[in-house]
Amino acid sequence: MILIPGDGTGPELTEATRRVLEATGVEFDWDVREAGADVMDKHGGNPLPPDVLDAIRETGVALKGPITTPVGVGFRSVNVALRKELDMYAQVRPCKAYPGVRTRFEDVDLIVVRENTEDLYVGIEYEQGTPEAEELISWIEAHGGRLRNRDAGISIKPISVTGTRRIVQFAFDYARRDGRRKVTAVHKANIMKFSDGLYLHVAREVAAENGDIEFDDRIVDNMCMQLVQRPEEYDVLVLPNLYGDVLSDLCAGLIGGLGLAPGANYGENVAVFEPTHGSAPKYAGQNKVNPMAQMLSGMLMLRHLDETDAADALEHAIAAVIREGKSVTYDMKPSRDDPTAVGTSEVADAIIDKLGAGVRA
Repeated sequence: MILIPGDGTGPELTEATRRVLEATGVEFDWDVREAGADVMDKHGGNPLPPDVLDAIRETGVALKGPITTPVGVGFRSVNVALRKELDMYAQVRPCKAYPGVRTRFEDVDLIVVRENTEDLYVGIEYEQGTPEAEELISWIEAHGGRLRNRDAGISIKPISVTGTRRIVQFAFDYARRDGRRKVTAVHKANIMKFSDGLYLHVAREVAAENGDIEFDDRIVDNMCMQLVQRPEEYDVLVLPNLYGDVLSDLCAGLIGGLGLAPGANYGENVAVFEPTHGSAPKYAGQNKVNPMAQMLSGMLMLRHLDETDAADALEHAIAAVIREGKSVTYDMKPSRDDPTAVGTSEVADAIIDKLGAGVRA
């Protein structure tokens, strides 16, 4: 099993998660691989060494800690590179409210399925003022486009029939396996008629081939309002890359925050499991951050490996610790400066105790 600790708080989170996974009774042979900002100097400035990709391809499954993505400078994203290089086209981000979490919403249980390889995150960009940007702007204007201001940076948004078909079919297959009732395609087809319009057209075609699952669609801005007003009406959401990234954070807000939001990335032959949140480098080494999103990602990995009993046991143990509210980190306390908050490692200890006691939710 590949284990990528990541950087920032990643090593603390993955260590806590490794401990609780082993406490389920499943045997793991961990192959630890380095990636991220902390190891760039060791690998010629490359935050994603080729041996990491090769190891994942060979093993097929990896548990990954968060990795820092610079804002506006530096390398684009290790996460984006992983998904592109391994063609992990589907990202699944469950958002489930557990009793005891501080939230305005109850009974939220959503699955966000995000297309992972297309859309604006492909990274086809042209910097403002470069000859390439100027040439593209001239081409746009020569072909009937109108830009009020020419001093623009440009990003290109590709949406394909092939990419859309496979992500929407993935969403239906996932809904069917998970006993879900409805898939909702999210788009902005009313404005972007040739990209999101294509996405919606193909989604409806795929839905017609999967008549055993209910289907509807929502414009993305309306979807945001609907989720805040009545999230219980939705089940599985399938979205293009950018919308999926944004709305999954919104859904995480419905269930108590990113500290409880796991994630999984799937390709045809590989799967990488990681939390939704970032690496929080300012908290690195402080034994402070919430490890539950990382642990719930490990739970998803157990389900992928058909270790259903272990996955259920881990989820029940995490739910029990949340419900009690004692051995949780500062972000899950009524006040963020609550002196009873525990650290990352202590959360793992409490969950391991519940696993040992055979707690059921």
